[in-house]
Amino acid sequence: MPCTNCGVHNAIHARYCSGCGGQLAASNHIVYRGYSGFWKRFGAFVIDSILLSVLSGVFLTIIIVVLGGAMVFSSGINGMTDLGSIAYGISMALSIFLFGTLLNWLYYTLMESSSQQATLGKMALGMVVIDELGGRISFARANGRYWSKILSTMFLWAGYIMAAFTEKKQALHDLIATTFVVDK
Repeated sequence: MPCTNCGVHNAIHARYCSGCGGQLAASNHIVYRGYSGFWKRFGAFVIDSILLSVLSGVFLTIIIVVLGGAMVFSSGINGMTDLGSIAYGISMALSIFLFGTLLNWLYYTLMESSSQQATLGKMALGMVVIDELGGRISFARANGRYWSKILSTMFLWAGYIMAAFTEKKQALHDLIATTFVVDK
């Protein structure tokens, strides 16, 4: 937490400034009970995955019905060739992949950098994401945290499993983004 007198950054729960020695004012930082463990974080991931799967499924069903109907209709009139069908199928698969990536990115990044500081899964289990000073993470940091999850999934999800063994229960993407998942 930064000192209002001299601006020096202090530890999250510090009562006195390490720079000027003055008493630190109470802040709007979250007071937490402890770091969230691996299984609790896994539970939040499951909740978020189910939610995102349902949202994706509903949206993609609508798109496929609409675009699939357009494909059938246009092939009956124009006699779409096999090459056209292949190109259409590839473009649909790419669109589905891009939609899923965009949805996940926006969901995690916007929710964790919001005033709630958590996804719906984390909220349901009483967790929030904080920075090294105990405050809300920025959109840029949430973005870095999200894309660092690619590294966490490499090598059989070892980056996620790290949360079970690190002192502050940080996964690899937390270490990269300097974030912590804590219990409120």
